[in-house]
Amino acid sequence: MTGKDKEHGGETDPVAALGEIMGATAQQWQEGWSDWVAMLVPSGDGKAPGEAPAQPKIGVDPAKMLEAQMELWHDFQTLWAATTARMMGKEAAPVIEPDAGDNRFRDPEWSDNPIFDFLKQSYLLNARWLRRSLAGIEGLDRAGAEKLDFVGRQIVDAFSPGNFALTNPVVLREMRETKGESLMRGLQQLAEDLKDSEHGLRPRQTDMDAFEVGGNVATAPGAVVHRTEVMQLIQYEPSTETVYRKPLLIVPPWINKFYILDLRPDNSFIRWAVDRGYTVFVISWVNPDESHAALSFDDYLRDGILASLEAIERATGERQTTAIGYCIGGTLLAAALAYMDAVGDERIGAATFFAAQVDFEDAGELRIFTDEAHMDALEDKVREKGYLDAADMAGTFNALRANDLIWHFVINNYLLGKEPPAFDLLYWNADSTHFPAQLFIDYLRNMYQRNNLARPGEFELLGEKIDLGRIGIPTYIQASKEDHIAPAGSVFKLTRLFGGKKRFVLAGSGHIAGVINPPEKKKYQHWLVEGDAVHDDFESWFADAAERPGSWWPDWHRWLSRRSGKKVPARKPGEGELGVIEPAPGSYVKRRS
Repeated sequence: MTGKDKEHGGETDPVAALGEIMGATAQQWQEGWSDWVAMLVPSGDGKAPGEAPAQPKIGVDPAKMLEAQMELWHDFQTLWAATTARMMGKEAAPVIEPDAGDNRFRDPEWSDNPIFDFLKQSYLLNARWLRRSLAGIEGLDRAGAEKLDFVGRQIVDAFSPGNFALTNPVVLREMRETKGESLMRGLQQLAEDLKDSEHGLRPRQTDMDAFEVGGNVATAPGAVVHRTEVMQLIQYEPSTETVYRKPLLIVPPWINKFYILDLRPDNSFIRWAVDRGYTVFVISWVNPDESHAALSFDDYLRDGILASLEAIERATGERQTTAIGYCIGGTLLAAALAYMDAVGDERIGAATFFAAQVDFEDAGELRIFTDEAHMDALEDKVREKGYLDAADMAGTFNALRANDLIWHFVINNYLLGKEPPAFDLLYWNADSTHFPAQLFIDYLRNMYQRNNLARPGEFELLGEKIDLGRIGIPTYIQASKEDHIAPAGSVFKLTRLFGGKKRFVLAGSGHIAGVINPPEKKKYQHWLVEGDAVHDDFESWFADAAERPGSWWPDWHRWLSRRSGKKVPARKPGEGELGVIEPAPGSYVKRRS
């Protein structure tokens, strides 16, 4: 179609011109996608006589590719017809719509305006075609397929028409209403972010000046009662006259700061547990620098968990505690429990795991960064610096949810010229910590690469070869349905590896909201299976599970309260053998990267 096929009074027919634009757009997009596929997918070579066996040949089945392209062109023909009809004032059903939960195209103009609706749908069609094409590549092992899918998703996310000023109706409307001031503000914010671009351009996600640790986040009253090189131990003030005899130790992840459990009074798990009558202790890990480069799992066990247990006994007079491990803190707690069994240490009587993994065979999208070549490069980098930089780690996690954590802020900050919102969760997310070099290398190689923790006798702590199967204490294991960091199926494997009685609960939402869900909010849901039925995998468990509304916290409290002993008079920080070092949340948590 040339645009000259039909003329009215010497002027080009707008419908014909639109068809020409559509055809050119589709052709350019498909050629661009094809170039990306060609770049991403290596070609394999056959084995010549007398040579060593060749690597599996990698390529695309021509018949499947032709089928995919024919389907794409058929969809575009339907879209052209539908858009032409809408340009002429007629109704037409969409060819493709965004997935549920995709908020990029929620502004009405993406659907009401035929041009923007075409841009949206043509993008979605091309994105679907690329993802399906990558999924159809043959000869890749599982790791290669996962990596290709991840890279393909980054490309798809980056090419969204919403990421460009001239193809985003919201940006164009803001430019018109502000007479271009919005774009000028955006360019100024981009320039400011470029000044702080040592680790690459990262749009600010929140107003970092709106929060203060210990001021309006991490405000639960308590005191630091013990500290070591790797942590400070916080004991919280009781809010009840009596408490359960057994104290509760919380082991948070060391790649983030503990106050995700104490963001605000109305969503603080720490406050909620204190109000239920638990004497709560929390480990606040150090934010390491190059002086901590040699710290290992042994150090975090000895000077973290074991040192905390000794301090808790001195502070309360109680030898036995219960414990919670969150995410990578749960991984460490599981290893600690296996070590304690090996040496006859019974100081933890029951344990809870929030979104924690110990078997890393199906450990989610982070596995794509643990191939040998990637690990060798990372190892050289962290050994030279002494730690994995918090900014590098944050960039990796942001890439797993690029639309929400990268492109949303590119549009908001740079294209719309708006300040990022003051959001405590995003402040915590940006307030991340470094990862000591030796600990980081041991973690990725032993867990993600070799899966040694899940193999009896293959992982060693403080000179003891450990076996998770010997953990005989009761355990409560929580996973989240939409967790992309610790997938529910991977977390479920704890039930097959631990001994003792286990209770597994599945929460709605993801890695954070699935855990931090106060009952008063009445949000999401959770799933449980009652009784003693044994399930071999997560899928069979979920088929038997009953959905319940709201938070799982009350179920956990009922479970733990029966394992926490009788009530005794409440204990205040500093009343035992340990004095108060400084008020909560302490100084370690305030060290910024």
